[in-house]
Amino acid sequence: MTEHTVKAFDEDITRLRGMIAEMGGLAEVSIQEAMEAISKDDQELARKVIKRDKKIDAIESDVDKLAVRIIALRAPMADDLREVIAAMKIAGMVERIGDYSKNIAKRVKKIEAGKRFAPLALLPAMGEIAAEMVHDVLTAHAARDPVLAREVIAADDKVDAFYNSIFRNVVTYMMENPATISSAAQILFVARNIERIGDHASNVAEMVHYAATGLYPPEEDEEQGEAGKA
Repeated sequence: MTEHTVKAFDEDITRLRGMIAEMGGLAEVSIQEAMEAISKDDQELARKVIKRDKKIDAIESDVDKLAVRIIALRAPMADDLREVIAAMKIAGMVERIGDYSKNIAKRVKKIEAGKRFAPLALLPAMGEIAAEMVHDVLTAHAARDPVLAREVIAADDKVDAFYNSIFRNVVTYMMENPATISSAAQILFVARNIERIGDHASNVAEMVHYAATGLYPPEEDEEQGEAGKA
């Protein structure tokens, strides 16, 4: 490629990375504010989260357009092509994280103020872990850090453990307090959305690892199997 073409390509890649970072930053804030809205029964904050989702969607669309343009005009090869493809997939996953945050915010008005019972107190800690996963995977993406990406994947087990604990607590509470069933169902919905945020952060981490190394991270059982052979 000519010097001009290389410079233009580098500018496109830098712009693509910046859009992913902006999109991820908005999603991270949405998770934190959605959880705060749930904890404090803050309807105004919930509406703010819901409104922000349109901005996240718009950036995803821009990422797709730019990625297609780069592929069509620059014909990237090897590592560069891998990064462009990964960016498209990551944008889609981050957009879903924004959707889950929006879904959580929509639950605020459906949890009756007088029935904000004990299991609700478990949600903030679960949401904090999921938000940390999103923050760390964005850092891993910016730094092309496969080691941090694998740490994010491992952290998903904590989110899953929280979900299982909350599920058991809420079901037990519902059985003992039938009048809370409607609000309790909303708590389960929130917990499920946080669990899905963790899953998607883990999926983003896999793509970060792939973009950085050309390989997907090994499955945990495969790593354990190799360790057993050693």
